[in-house]
Amino acid sequence: MKVLIEGSARHVHLTEQDMETLFGKGFQLSRKRDLLQPGEFLTDEKVTLAGPRGKIERVSVLGPLRKATQAEVSFTDARVLGVAAPIRLSGDVAGSAPIRLEGPDGAVDLPEGCIIAKRHLHITPEDVETYGVAGRGTVQVRTEGERALIFDEVSVRVSENFYTEVHLDYDEMNAAGLAGDVYGEII
Repeated sequence: MKVLIEGSARHVHLTEQDMETLFGKGFQLSRKRDLLQPGEFLTDEKVTLAGPRGKIERVSVLGPLRKATQAEVSFTDARVLGVAAPIRLSGDVAGSAPIRLEGPDGAVDLPEGCIIAKRHLHITPEDVETYGVAGRGTVQVRTEGERALIFDEVSVRVSENFYTEVHLDYDEMNAAGLAGDVYGEII
């Protein structure tokens, strides 16, 4: 079965408190455009990530607000920043790398919160049987083209609130030569 593959660029998720530290008291996130995952959206807001070795400017903030602030980066980004970010699913930040977020009104030093997002499949309960992923914690996804790859250890995340698609970071997208609207096959 073919499944949409979406590239996930570096981004941050913020708590209300950290948002106000970075952007000012009473600040509200803008809504630039909705993402495919229901309720998720890209904002106009940007922050700078700062690590011991370097900085990455103009990193997008995604909404809505979360219970824990986190930065999701690629392996390449982690090297630029000089952080030892572990590969984790979004939201699993316990014991992850420290990172500094800089905004127009202030900065936040996170003792943990920087991760490399683990490749994953968002899937609805209705699609679990259709795609043959029932009872699986991980799947493989095969891409096509001149740089075709099989991505192993793609975590399966099931929720009735999801839109069925695979998320890869841009290091992975580039390695497979993927751009635009692309599909892979769950194997």
